[in-house]
Amino acid sequence: MGILTLDEIIKATGGRILCGKQREFTGLSIDSRTIKTGELFVALRGAKFDGHDFVHDALREGAGAIVNAPPAAPVNGKVIIYVNNTLAALQDIARHLRFRLNVPVVGITGTNGKTTTKELISSILGESYKVLKTSGNLNNHIGLPLCISRMDGDETIMVLEMGSNAQGDIRQLCEIAHPDIAVVTNVGPAHLEGFGSIEMVRDTDLEILEYVKVVSVNADDGFLVEGIKNFMGKTTTFGIENIADVYAGDIILKEKGTSFSLCFRDGRDVRIDLGIPGRFNVYNALAASSVADGLGIDIGIIKKGIESFRGVPMRIEIKELPGVLVISDVYNANPASMEEALKELARLKRQRMIAVLGDMLELGRYAEEAHKKLIRHLSEMNIDVLIATGPEMVRASSGFPGICHKAQNSAEAGAILSDICAEGDTVLVKGSRGMRMEMALRDLETVRGKHAL
Repeated sequence: MGILTLDEIIKATGGRILCGKQREFTGLSIDSRTIKTGELFVALRGAKFDGHDFVHDALREGAGAIVNAPPAAPVNGKVIIYVNNTLAALQDIARHLRFRLNVPVVGITGTNGKTTTKELISSILGESYKVLKTSGNLNNHIGLPLCISRMDGDETIMVLEMGSNAQGDIRQLCEIAHPDIAVVTNVGPAHLEGFGSIEMVRDTDLEILEYVKVVSVNADDGFLVEGIKNFMGKTTTFGIENIADVYAGDIILKEKGTSFSLCFRDGRDVRIDLGIPGRFNVYNALAASSVADGLGIDIGIIKKGIESFRGVPMRIEIKELPGVLVISDVYNANPASMEEALKELARLKRQRMIAVLGDMLELGRYAEEAHKKLIRHLSEMNIDVLIATGPEMVRASSGFPGICHKAQNSAEAGAILSDICAEGDTVLVKGSRGMRMEMALRDLETVRGKHAL
């Protein structure tokens, strides 16, 4: 990041200096293992760790630390700043930096597609702006302020993904980032353990409307559109089925990409060759285009930015193994994203369809019915083989009429998959992040690689 002064930190956090004289820092870190020379360590407390236990480790390289408990031993002249709450201090510093930079901020929320939409927006805007974006999906109350704190200081726009697990989460992130422009990709059943209902999912995502003057929303998501009817700012819509300000026509779904006409309500259009597959990714490209167009980006630049994007790791990756086509979508899962991934399996099938599905986590009291509904959907799609992975999926799999194998974890699922997989199969591997479904592919990649020798 650009240089952060001690005076700025004290002003932002209300902290006090316990010791040390260094006046400038080159960055913030919350990890004593990776902290760099000149950085300031923020000692966060978590359910299973306490950063204060690693302050002395951090100070071997770092220039100082922010704490709410003074170190028990001397720190050799390094700066120690005392605050009441170290997490709040991290967030306060990020808020200070956001306003110090004083550039437009785009906030992206929604149930599915946030990370891909964020990357597409950044790819487009990167042609005209220097973009600060959230890394990976560091989109929560710790990740987002950390990303802001790592700015160089000469960025001209911020593109920030905002995730939520419970009511108030988006409001908390907006209090840090204060977005000017919002994108709400869609609303679906996810993290219901924390939310309690899909209505609360929507209400939480729409907390962003309290902060922005412009919002882009999915015109084909009627439940979402109903939720923004009282928004007093400017609304831009994107979609495929319904009338929208930005829409797609003549969609051609390919094995490893998608072609479509990007159209604007005023009659402008351009042909797009998107390098990632799936109808749902057309929505993500439309969302990104709506933001770019609102910022005055030329349609030719929008096309260039979209077409240069090559996808996000672990999300609908098409892998050609010898004799087998694999759809790897292992980053996360909820009922809506499962349905979209299964559509891709059906669309790309060659001979047998094998679904290796891990539990959808964080659904709370909705988990049992959500998994049963998914199994009914598999049956209607005539999926040939199911490898049910995890307790919820195994429990629900009793309703699957086809060939069913049961696995307690992803490694066991991988052993089953490598044993049964045959020439011509099309395989989908998907599950929530906690299931680590990427492990289910390792054996198969090894076995099929030997077949190629």
